[in-house]
Amino acid sequence: MQRYFIYLAYDGTRYHGWQIQPNGDSVQQQLMEALQTLLRREVVEVTGAGRTDTGVHAKLMVAHFDYDEAVNCTMLADKLNRLLPPDISVFKLEPVDAEMHARFSAKARRYEYYVTTAKSPFMRQYRYKLHKAPDFELMNQAAKLLLQVEDFTSFSKLHTDVKTNICHVTRAEWSQVDEVTWVFNIQADRFLRNMVRAIVGTLLEVGYGKLTLEDFQQVIQQKDRCSAGMSVPAQGLFLADIQY
Repeated sequence: MQRYFIYLAYDGTRYHGWQIQPNGDSVQQQLMEALQTLLRREVVEVTGAGRTDTGVHAKLMVAHFDYDEAVNCTMLADKLNRLLPPDISVFKLEPVDAEMHARFSAKARRYEYYVTTAKSPFMRQYRYKLHKAPDFELMNQAAKLLLQVEDFTSFSKLHTDVKTNICHVTRAEWSQVDEVTWVFNIQADRFLRNMVRAIVGTLLEVGYGKLTLEDFQQVIQQKDRCSAGMSVPAQGLFLADIQY
């Protein structure tokens, strides 16, 4: 049995996230069905590096599957791209060691969240439109505090099945893309459900003067999701990189 890694990207606008859902289309389902067709198997289990929520995009997602025959990776990638819908794209396939796991072998993941102060008919699915520019310098001061945090309960979706809310963030910063666009980069060993969107929403409250830096510190220490800001919309969020 050979394990293969698939490197892919997708526009999450019309999907109910990565993970298979009982009543909605998902990226995982599209990929599994395409592989089952091409490999002529009734079931091909595909495991992703993580779960992106409804409407969230991925510049890079990694998934793995096992197959009992050798495959031409270049040819299979090309066939997948022909069969998959236009909003899912496969970069490459490669054989990996049997102990490699798309999710558990990942050392770090990086997300990007994009905001803009300008209305754009072309970027509306990939940017969160702000009514005015916040204080990004102050938001970066608050973001630095995240590097000292281990318990991210305040930014976690309630009532999930995770055993721990401990994460180690190694990067958290805002940078300007152009005159009207900014991006928040955050990298950690793992992420909780809704964590990035909750962090961005709370940082924006700092940027708009609704929270001080001391207030932001207190939000973290309270370990209470209700004390943090609202989650920002999904369309500005991208899974950008995964490191193994």
